[in-house]
Amino acid sequence: MTQPRVRFAPSPTGYLHVGGARTALFNWLFAKRHGGVFVLRIEDTDKQRSTDEHTQVILDGMSWLGITWDEGPYFQGEYAPRHQADAERLLASGRAYKDFLTSEELAAARSRIEASGGTFRYDRTTLALPADEVARREAAGAPYAIRFEVPQEEIAWDDAVHERISWQGRDIDDFIILRSDGSAIYNLAVVSDDIAMKITHVIRGDDHISNTPKQIALYRALGAPQPIFAHVPMILGTDGKKLSKRRSAAAVGDYQDLGILPAAMRNFLALLGWSPGAEEIVPEQEMIARFALEDIQKKAAVFDTTKLEWMNGQYLSMLPADALLDPVTRQLDLLGVTHAGHDLLPVITAVKTRSRTITHLAEQVAVRLDSTRLVQDEKGTLLIAKLGDRFPANLRLAIDALADIEWTSPGIEVALKALAEREGLKLGDVMQPIRVALTGGTVSEPVPELLAVVGRQESLGRLRAMAAA
Repeated sequence: MTQPRVRFAPSPTGYLHVGGARTALFNWLFAKRHGGVFVLRIEDTDKQRSTDEHTQVILDGMSWLGITWDEGPYFQGEYAPRHQADAERLLASGRAYKDFLTSEELAAARSRIEASGGTFRYDRTTLALPADEVARREAAGAPYAIRFEVPQEEIAWDDAVHERISWQGRDIDDFIILRSDGSAIYNLAVVSDDIAMKITHVIRGDDHISNTPKQIALYRALGAPQPIFAHVPMILGTDGKKLSKRRSAAAVGDYQDLGILPAAMRNFLALLGWSPGAEEIVPEQEMIARFALEDIQKKAAVFDTTKLEWMNGQYLSMLPADALLDPVTRQLDLLGVTHAGHDLLPVITAVKTRSRTITHLAEQVAVRLDSTRLVQDEKGTLLIAKLGDRFPANLRLAIDALADIEWTSPGIEVALKALAEREGLKLGDVMQPIRVALTGGTVSEPVPELLAVVGRQESLGRLRAMAAA
């Protein structure tokens, strides 16, 4: 394969959607796999909806994900003269024609056809105009768009994901490529840009399949080689419906705010429609080495937030505590938890294997630093009810056993095991009341480790308060 050139071309009219991020990731992986070039092009031709703020959100989202680009960002709006020149070339070669119909006339024609139960098709009205009539209207200053004449032949391609796809030109209306104000329509602009940027592979969502025959026809008419197309599956929610901002978090920034790690998000997105094997956790370099277009699935992928959080938990558990210190500290600040003077590393180490997100991790750290953050859960309440009078009694025994020992996890473990043996108690009936008193629930790191990270004074204070309640 010659050095491939791929591109990600988002419109800066909103946030970076997870579907767009997945498309960017697939392009990035492909370029990395084959020693190619990944181009970032901002398609900002919709001047009314495109904003600098949205552009920055897209750039920030890609940077957070670790998807770096080799060229760009280029801005499509800067290439309007080339788009116009390509439209004029098509006009001069007879592959396009001037359309003097106004939008109001087109709307009226559509209404008439649809009112009679038909389906509107553009009838090439202005294609049939004599040359002298076209010249007269143009001389009179009549505005016109440029419309591409779709060839009445098969337009087919071998898609890298869906295999052979075929359309008939007769089923495609002649489409506008240049508006009367001189601005290019999407299909012309994207083809013009891809030709100029020497894009060899177009990897994008399969919602673009219907655009592809139009674009292939433009490549042929402009005398340019067409790229290899790879249309990747859509991403659906667990209910089988398309992701939307109203129904679920669909912006990459939302997951950053929820405490998802970039590496986990990349891993999760890569497996939405691509299957390198049975593994769920795929390191980045292995992902690059194994990525292949032929391994992309045809069917829609499902965005399962529960699976994403599980995967994020796996990454959290693998990271050393010092790599998590900064994000946890930032989250504690957002929670309003005072942490100055605390050594957070042992606390993070204790709770990270049971955390799903940075937010969840920070909340668990907060409970160990600040007793006002403790909330008793349903299982904690059930345990108190189950043990009855033994619950406070066992806490008092634990307080006495812990009063004068060396405050280390091994020392605490020895003291509590000796207490259970001396009193003839199940070890769980000693440990679980302590766990509830310190965290509010029945699940945590091992109790000796929990007591060690909470500290002697704070731990004994919580045990006494719960025993007296």
